[in-house]
Amino acid sequence: MDVDGEQPLILDMGTGLRALGATLGARLELDGHPLRATVLLTHLHYDHVLGLPFFGPMRNPESVLDIYGPSQEASSLHGVLSKMVRPPFFPVNMADFSGDLRFHDLDGPVELTAGSIRVEARSVPHIGHTLGYRIEADGRVLAYIPDHQAPVGFQTVEDEVLRLCEGADLVIHDSQYTDQEFTTLSDWGHSTGNYAVRVAQESGARSLCMFHHDPAHSDDEIDQMLEWAQQLAAGSTGIAGNDRPAGHPAIDVTAASEGATVDLGAC
Repeated sequence: MDVDGEQPLILDMGTGLRALGATLGARLELDGHPLRATVLLTHLHYDHVLGLPFFGPMRNPESVLDIYGPSQEASSLHGVLSKMVRPPFFPVNMADFSGDLRFHDLDGPVELTAGSIRVEARSVPHIGHTLGYRIEADGRVLAYIPDHQAPVGFQTVEDEVLRLCEGADLVIHDSQYTDQEFTTLSDWGHSTGNYAVRVAQESGARSLCMFHHDPAHSDDEIDQMLEWAQQLAAGSTGIAGNDRPAGHPAIDVTAASEGATVDLGAC
């Protein structure tokens, strides 16, 4: 996430972190400056942390990466990740990285700042301690909830989630399953596009980006899920429990895609 005049703000550390490192590295080389960046880590499942040992800028001894993430029962955030980045899982230990990794354990709700960027972290339902984030900068609000266990029936939304998404310009939300898939995977820790629309509607968000696509879904299947979610958001389906709440306009719904950018502008 880029905010004018501020250090990069990175949301989670999945495999995309490698490509981001290459992009940032080229920019830093032109500027002649080492990396200074902040990571907001939602939880420690592999798909959210596997990019860390492949993040090129951390080969520079002057680079600094502040990693904020959910506290762990058995160990610190640093301790758990150190056990993941070591032989035999990786050829070197995390302690061998040249750059400075600084870990910050969070227990929601908590607020923090990264320069002029204001961040609020709150616990959200998933498997294991998981955080969602509300990010405010330049008069705009982004809510980031990539993994979220939807309730069976989809009829309620946790107060903590509503707080994170309240009035957001963009909600990036877990939309992994179709409604049919959810009937047999309802305890796997994720949501549907249907439920993501409900979260965005009830919180009064302006737009929704469907995220955390199932790797078994083709692009065509994701397009179908997107079309269905757009119909729900427009209130044009007549499906019980998905009518647009009174007083809330239709929301814009998109689906995340590799390399896509969204410009929220500034107030």
